[in-house]
Amino acid sequence: MSGKRSIFEEVTDEGDTKPAVQPGMIDRGRAGARGGIRLWLVVLFALVVVMIAVGGLTRLTDSGLSITEWRPFTGAMPPMNDADWQAEFDKYQKIDQFRIQNQWMQLDDFKAIYWWEWGHRQLGRVIGLVWAAGFFGFLAARKIPTGWTGRLLLVGVLGGVQGAIGWWMVTSGVTQGEGMTRVASYRLAVHLGLAFAILGLISWYVFMLGRPDRALMQARRAREQRLFGLSTGLMHFAFLQILIGALVAGIDAGRSYTDWPLMGGQLLPPDPLLLEPAWRNLFENPGLVQFVHRVTGYLLFAFGVVVWLRGRRSAHRATKFAFNSGFAALCLQIVLGVMTVLYGAPWQIAILHQLLAVVVWVLILRARFLAAYPIATSVRSETR
Repeated sequence: MSGKRSIFEEVTDEGDTKPAVQPGMIDRGRAGARGGIRLWLVVLFALVVVMIAVGGLTRLTDSGLSITEWRPFTGAMPPMNDADWQAEFDKYQKIDQFRIQNQWMQLDDFKAIYWWEWGHRQLGRVIGLVWAAGFFGFLAARKIPTGWTGRLLLVGVLGGVQGAIGWWMVTSGVTQGEGMTRVASYRLAVHLGLAFAILGLISWYVFMLGRPDRALMQARRAREQRLFGLSTGLMHFAFLQILIGALVAGIDAGRSYTDWPLMGGQLLPPDPLLLEPAWRNLFENPGLVQFVHRVTGYLLFAFGVVVWLRGRRSAHRATKFAFNSGFAALCLQIVLGVMTVLYGAPWQIAILHQLLAVVVWVLILRARFLAAYPIATSVRSETR
């Protein structure tokens, strides 16, 4: 038994040292490779954004119907010789788009639109491979945090569904004798809507993985419930406007009226109920579809002002900044939307309008996330 020691004596023997403080049980056994998975999701996020941009350019160049078959595996190889190119061109010449709209095309003209669609589909394959390599790699290494396997699997499942919906969309335009020269606008809206849903899901996961579980659970206690509800409403409203924007893009309705704030010199466009039955006008009447997109934009801006005014009163600096950023992006998007109309939707402005929609979408999600999981600000940092 050791002798008595002074209360002021330092203990230096290893056997007498105090055990190190253990981390909380919340994070033990759950962390996994959070940083690595987050980086992998960021790569997927960037690829999906590029996919949206390439898809928009494919539509703007009327290239989406150039490949008339869905071959998920063998279609990865483009035509390798003149005979293969001619065979693809022969298939395209049978559909309505060529017979009605593009009879002037020669083989070289066809190649230009073919490469856009092939690149769009190839990028989809790349995204699938990147997801599979990351998911099964982390799964095999047992590095997926507790509770995250199903979430990460959902991203891949939705990606596969998106590929099937993409072909479902294309089949609406690959017709013979039906007079279709483009894909159905409502199918395009479903396709683009799912792309934004996948993008939003990845963004949310990236936000969550950026902080430990313990920090998220503590932040959750400080949730600003009313602000979270308002931002959830804004998120849904913005998603609705994205879908309506896809309807506009699907029938080139953005080029139907190029004056603003009126349409053809009047408040309502001429013949808003021209088609029969009446419901078809909401999808196929360019004037009415553009009018609905405009009005929804005005209402979205008005609601955005309400949410922003509430968000800027948040007690948390990061939350206030997030709502300021989201509202600023929304204002810029509305200005760009008006410019798109006034200039007749040239592809340069149209694709910028679509990409800015991605920015607005992600910033709204970021603001919503910080309303749900605020970052506490110390009194000291506030007084500096």
